Amino acid sequence: MSLLQVSRLEAFYGASQALFGVDLEIAQGELVALMGRNGMGKTTTVRAITRMLRTTRGEIRFDGQDLSVLPSFRAARLGIGLAPEGRRCFASLTVAENLMASARSGPWTLEKATELFPRLGERLSQPAATLSGGEQQMLAIARALMTNPRLLILDEATEGLAPVVRHEIWAAIALLKQRGQSILVIDKAFSELRAVADRCVILARGESVWTGTPAGLTREIETEFLGV
Repeated sequence: MSLLQVSRLEAFYGASQALFGVDLEIAQGELVALMGRNGMGKTTTVRAITRMLRTTRGEIRFDGQDLSVLPSFRAARLGIGLAPEGRRCFASLTVAENLMASARSGPWTLEKATELFPRLGERLSQPAATLSGGEQQMLAIARALMTNPRLLILDEATEGLAPVVRHEIWAAIALLKQRGQSILVIDKAFSELRAVADRCVILARGESVWTGTPAGLTREIETEFLGV
């Protein structure tokens, strides 16, 4: 059985419809890449899954449980961890305080999080506002891991970051996958996604238009739906 199953998902912002039929599944230990041009519904899909957007139709199930009837905090408690677009670290809190604020019992501890991202271990007493953009992204991912999630969602995992920082984050994502972490990742780094993704789902105008393995992602599909 899939860990996450999304079927015929529609979503609305007031009277405006943003999603028109999104389908995706994530199995335990699988890494799925959610792809598409800007404005095609990727972040809206994440908001619907995490229940931050409640005006939806269709089916969203997590380990067999209907998420559509739950508020966001209960969805999180089931084991969905999010590193959101824009990072949204608590600027006035230190790195350590950011991490401990979201901590739940499980294998991910402060020590394990700083092992994954040693830069954070060197900056535990610094306010998050003093970190670079790349370090804040590491903090957002580590903070999500501190919830000990069964599913980790990374929205725009490395967009706009320096190449050396992007390399560190992709190496961490590959290590998480190797350890069996289920991951849904949104990013525009196609070469890096190809290297780690088990499957890809492409959205266009708010609906799923292609699903397959990275090997099946041809140049023609990229040109039609991704603009590359």
